[in-house]
Amino acid sequence: MFKIDKDIFKKALLAGVFSTFTIGVLTVLTYKTALGLFIAGSFGSSMVLLFGFPESPFAQPKNVFFGHLITSLVGVIFVILVPLPLYINIALAVGVGIFLMILLNVVHPPAGGNPIMVIIGSVSYDYLISPIIFGSIIIILLAILINKFLLKKNYPIK
Repeated sequence: MFKIDKDIFKKALLAGVFSTFTIGVLTVLTYKTALGLFIAGSFGSSMVLLFGFPESPFAQPKNVFFGHLITSLVGVIFVILVPLPLYINIALAVGVGIFLMILLNVVHPPAGGNPIMVIIGSVSYDYLISPIIFGSIIIILLAILINKFLLKKNYPIK
């Protein structure tokens, strides 16, 4: 028979609830205000780390912010400056983005998918401001408020 551990159930439930809340905030800001775009597909997978595993080095604010920013910037640079076929640009941009995250010690695995979205969407530098910078700041602030003050977790880790 399948048995669920109570602690894992609680962790999963809280991660699901606070992920729903955080993505809900970004979605409302995007679709119910005239403030702009605040949501990116990779933010959904960021929720796994921020609320399921906030102790992970990959979930720390600098990793979330700079991981998303660097990989999105790489995607935009490839869209604008690299005149290669789409299938080559996507592959190269993902590789360069991952290389830079590791090199700069700001690895955030969900951000590895950003170049794919950026290139397929053919976005401009504006995408870096909204949703990437503004959206990342919002999810980091909510993660700090929820994890540190509501759930009493040691987040961010010093």
